[in-house]
Amino acid sequence: MELILKKDVQNLGFKDDVVTVKNGYGRNFLIPQGYAHLATASAKKVLAENLKQRAHKEAKVVSDAQALAEALKAIEIKIYAKAGGEKLFGSITNIDIAEALAKGGQEIDRKFITSGIVKRIGKYSASVRLHRDVIVELSYEIIAEKA
Repeated sequence: MELILKKDVQNLGFKDDVVTVKNGYGRNFLIPQGYAHLATASAKKVLAENLKQRAHKEAKVVSDAQALAEALKAIEIKIYAKAGGEKLFGSITNIDIAEALAKGGQEIDRKFITSGIVKRIGKYSASVRLHRDVIVELSYEIIAEKA
């Protein structure tokens, strides 16, 4: 089944991509949730025209994303957490990284941050997807909180 995505779907594609999925996945999840619609011949023509008109606007969006990427690289991220020795009481997730970035002056939605769950003190890295073409690797450090 061919579908045109209305929104970014993780591990499938980005908005306005034409994807081929199994019938059940498209019919039972993507279409009812509003993530996609059928890729008929007329829908593909409309999509091609929209993409052509949006091409020059896209260049500005990419340049803005690259400027934001440079600003994010300049931020030094240190997250303080309670720890017993090297092991944390709890864990550090995307939410904590998004909060640390917000304290640094850059608001990034947590769903665009990929880091995994961290349970030990040390230096780690996370990737932030600002645009389909702009992905930034951020390094952050987890420090034990002083009692």
